[in-house]
Amino acid sequence: MSFGYFLVKLVLKVKGEKRSWSQDPIDYQKKRKQNVSTPNTWVLLGGAFTHIKVAKSKVTEITPKKLHSDFLLLYCHGGAFVYGPTRENWSMLAKVAKKSGARAWMIDYPKAPENTIDVITENVYHVYLEAIKQYDPSKIILIGDSAGGNLILTLAQRLVKEQKKLPNRMIPITPVIDASVTNPKIPSIDLIDPILSRNGVRSANKMCVGKLSLKDPLISPLFGNLKNLPPIHLFMATDDILTPDQEIFVDKVMQADGEIQVIIGKNLPHVWPILPIMPEAKSGIQKIVSIINEAKSE
Repeated sequence: MSFGYFLVKLVLKVKGEKRSWSQDPIDYQKKRKQNVSTPNTWVLLGGAFTHIKVAKSKVTEITPKKLHSDFLLLYCHGGAFVYGPTRENWSMLAKVAKKSGARAWMIDYPKAPENTIDVITENVYHVYLEAIKQYDPSKIILIGDSAGGNLILTLAQRLVKEQKKLPNRMIPITPVIDASVTNPKIPSIDLIDPILSRNGVRSANKMCVGKLSLKDPLISPLFGNLKNLPPIHLFMATDDILTPDQEIFVDKVMQADGEIQVIIGKNLPHVWPILPIMPEAKSGIQKIVSIINEAKSE
């Protein structure tokens, strides 16, 4: 464990992060105190930004100071479907945009419990349709962490079903794969996960699902069609309760002859590439940039 991660774990403990995710129902109003609707230029590393409205979503376009790519990074932030984006989301996206020289769109989609998963996914879909009016789909890369990783996967499944043009690739970061979180391996990992706990995650998912089953493919991509998806670069973490479902997902994608690369954060927690001050997060961001650069060079 790096000293940076040691400090992050200490801060998480002092803030009571694990305790907050152990509550059922989860206190989503308290979680929303972390929301950052409009970032400042310092967080964006000097990049310029503009806002556009797409359906019920606020989309923020970030243009790095040195733009040298015709790619678009389409980013769905995490937050258990009930809050976000947070400062950490903005910071990570700004770093990736700066290092890759590509524009990025932050999708601030409608949140549960005021909105259910059908409304949320419909909004993400319409943002993608807006994006392909301006960019060739082969120049679009989907990125998402946690619930956002879930949303980019279900988006891709819908695009395949509707025979729409697909993005270049997807980078889901420790995504929610099965919203029911019933995998029998989860309780043992819950003991070492410094952030998430099954009770809170399931509570948030129930707020989002409406009348659907938690295993409906609209909120659980594990049970959707996994054939013909764009290439996937999946970030996982050994100390994350969502990992057992991600492992099943990897196997199913491979069985469907899909292209998937797994990047494992050993002894690391949920959403480790977006956490502050950690050298492991810095390495994770550099890996994301290398994936983008690889796409640009093809």
